[in-house]
Amino acid sequence: MTTYEETVAGQDASGATPTREKSRRKRKWRSALTAYAFLTPWLLGLVVITLGPMLFSLYLAFTRYDLLSPPKWVGLANFRRMFGADPRFWQSVRVTLTFVLVSVPLVLIVSLLLALFLNRGIRLLGIYRTLFYVPSLIGSSVAIAILWKQVFGTFGIVNRALEVVGLHHGSWVGNPGTALYSIIGLNLWAFGSTMIIFLAGLRQVPANLYEAASVDGAHVFQRFWHITLPQLTPLIFFNVLLDTVHAFQAFTGAYVVSGGSGGPSDSLLFYTLYLYQKGFVEFQMGYAAAMAWLLLAALAVFTAIAFSTARFWVHYGDEA
Repeated sequence: MTTYEETVAGQDASGATPTREKSRRKRKWRSALTAYAFLTPWLLGLVVITLGPMLFSLYLAFTRYDLLSPPKWVGLANFRRMFGADPRFWQSVRVTLTFVLVSVPLVLIVSLLLALFLNRGIRLLGIYRTLFYVPSLIGSSVAIAILWKQVFGTFGIVNRALEVVGLHHGSWVGNPGTALYSIIGLNLWAFGSTMIIFLAGLRQVPANLYEAASVDGAHVFQRFWHITLPQLTPLIFFNVLLDTVHAFQAFTGAYVVSGGSGGPSDSLLFYTLYLYQKGFVEFQMGYAAAMAWLLLAALAVFTAIAFSTARFWVHYGDEA
């Protein structure tokens, strides 16, 4: 018969017997091993597909590498050349910044206006919502870019329509003064995803706020300025970040319309297109890697600035 003292001696501080404690630890290790087994494919993918190439790309940014001979360490030469001896690099920066500064506000304004329109309780809302969203699914595809090139070409439907009212214009995509704006139009056409986010936000604005404002005599613009916009600031912030990062990486439209050259007269030489030319046309992989890391750094700085300024104008519902 087991005495009380023998029982107490066989228990730890938590009151569990060694056998029970050993079994608990065994189950814990088995559960951890199962979790690591399921995580292994993702961890391998992260290291082999993401982190490994990123670190190799960072190394290439400080080398001269043409794919045919081993990389040669050149230090900061690629960055010095970028900033001081490559006018096409600065042209690509100008084109990309112009595209971002014009297209992102346009997409936000048009998306918000259409979301406000669709939020008025119109009939067949689901159909309209689908019709407006579909272009965003195919807007960056090669097929749409080819179609866009034809639409704004010399004999495209845009010029045909202008001829009806007596206006004559050559190729919009072949003119250095208008080519970039045709690509901005292509980006604006795919506003559906941004509009859907705004529409979802408008549905969450409490109706009692509008009712109270109406009782106080606020007109439509005052209700929009003092209620709708503050309530939507989290979504505006989200869309600004998303659309800006997307605009900085614009590539397909400019590549297809310009035939990969960035022309006419480098008016469509987007940053990513020039990076592609350096890496996969001229095989200057080191220089292309340096450009890629500079773009990453620029996006990181922009994101950091956006988040640091958000507290001054983004209002969340749980704030006092």
